[in-house]
Formats: sequence, structure tokens, C-alpha cells
Amino acid sequence: MIVFFVVTALVALVVVTLAGVWAVERAFPPQGEMIEVAGATLHVVDLGPRDAPLPIVMLHGASSNLEVMRRPLGDLLAEKHRVILIDRPGHGWSTRARLKDSTAEVQARMVDEALAKLGIDRAVFVVHSWSGALGARLALDHADRVAGLVMLAPVTHPWRGGVGRYNEIIATPVIGPLLAYTITLPLGYLLATPGARNVFLPQVMPDGFVQDSATPLLLRPREFIANAYDLVTLKASVAAQAPRYGEISAPTVVIAGEPDKTVSTNIHARPFAATVPNAKLIVLPDLGHMVQNTVPDLVKSEIEALIAAIMTEKAAAD
Repeated sequence: MIVFFVVTALVALVVVTLAGVWAVERAFPPQGEMIEVAGATLHVVDLGPRDAPLPIVMLHGASSNLEVMRRPLGDLLAEKHRVILIDRPGHGWSTRARLKDSTAEVQARMVDEALAKLGIDRAVFVVHSWSGALGARLALDHADRVAGLVMLAPVTHPWRGGVGRYNEIIATPVIGPLLAYTITLPLGYLLATPGARNVFLPQVMPDGFVQDSATPLLLRPREFIANAYDLVTLKASVAAQAPRYGEISAPTVVIAGEPDKTVSTNIHARPFAATVPNAKLIVLPDLGHMVQNTVPDLVKSEIEALIAAIMTEKAAAD
């Protein structure tokens, strides 16, 4: 009898999860085009004037999707610049063939291939949090594509500790999918808003952020599992590439806050800016992790100043 009730409960949770996935995907449909690359299909939103001289590519962090970069910063930039927003492989409406394609190295190759298919020869990359590792890897492995790099509260170096026991469990075969297809979505709906509030601290989360950022997409099993793989492989990924940061030649701006309780500025932003030859570091007091949402006008100004400097240097070289 106990086994019967357990199985019945699990089946009911699976049904609830599948119904929830159906509802979430209809509430937050894809907004752009799908680009096929080796090992993935990437969802890309292309905003702003196509004739702008230097495109801006925006890449989101963990537990999120391109909408986190779009509102408000991407929309502000798109008034005068071409802005390419990409759901990272496995996130939002992007998919990947293998869960193990979770490292910055692999995802940098996928992003580079997608940009080549879009005809983007060079761009300024604006990256947040987890994608700090991705932006650095793009600048290392695909330097010809990276005209400039703007790092917002980036992850760049190994740290003490892990990424949360739940992520490690979700990335475990059999047990992880079982949890993802039963309790993650209903439980996630209860925890999504408090979790988002914590990431904004000490700032107050904007009203409607969870809906505006399409955060519920994360609760779908396939994305939740992909996100867990991204997180549990991140430390080894940055440990492998950190010794190479001195090779980055692209002009770089790093913007971070104190106290950022999600990604330590002292462990990541400061050492990265100290190592990269042509880097400018901006550390803002009383600023949390969501730099692009909290100080979008400042970030926009720094991006535009970087683009102007790049274009001036290019004109002088020509």
C-alpha cells in the first residue's frame, strides 16, 4: 500500500510538472530566431539598427535567460546600437544536445559559431555573472570576434566551497531527473520570488521582475538540469582558464559592487581586472549582484565610451 501511494504521488507530481511546463512555455514564448550550431540550437533576439558600426552581444548568467539582459539595459542600448541577445545553450529557448556541454569553453565555441552565421565579424560582449567565465573564454579562444568586453559582476576565478547541494543532486544521474520532473517546478514557484530578492540585495528587487525576466522558464526540468550542470562544472572551468587571463588583448571594463553576496568582487572582479592588460575596474559601493538592472544608465555609458574608444582607435589605424 505504501508503494502504491508513493508511486501515485510521483505520477501526480509528474503530471503537475508537465502541465506547468505547458503553461510556462505559453506564458513566455520565444521572441527571436533559432540558429543551429554544432551541438545546440540557440535562441537569438536581434534588436536595434542593423547599420550600427559595432554590435553589442549580451550574455546572461546562471538561473536566467536573455530577458535579464534585455530589460532595461538591452532595450536602452538598442535605441542607438545593434544588440544581440542570446539564450545560453540549455537556457531560455536555447537547447543543447548534451548536458555535459556545460563549460565556458564549449559554450564560447557555440556562441562564436552563431555569430558567424549572423554575419557578426566583431562585437562588444556584455556578460553577467556566470557568463563572466564565458566572456573571458571568448576573448581567449575567439579573440578576433571580441572587439571589447564588459564584465558585470563576473565569475572568473575558483572559490572556496561549492554551488549548493541541491544543484549537485540535480546534476546526478537518475536522482536529478527524478527530482526535476516531480518537485522542482511546484517548489520553485514558491521559492522563485524570495530567491530573486536575495540576488538583488542590498537593493530592492523591482516590482514584476520575476515575470518580466521570464524566470519561470528556469523551472522546466530540462533547463533546471542544464543549469545545475553549468554550475557544478563552473569552478573547474574557471580554474583551467584563469592562468591565461593575461593573454586577453581586448579592451575590457569590469563593473562590480560591494557587497555582492552572490559573486565576491574580491575573489573575481578585482583579480581579473588586475591580470588583464587593458582593463578598467569600477567597484560601486552598496551595489549587489544585479548590476545591469540596478545601474543600467551607468553601464550604458561605460559601454558607449568603450565603443567610442574602439572606433577611434580603428579610425586612426585605418
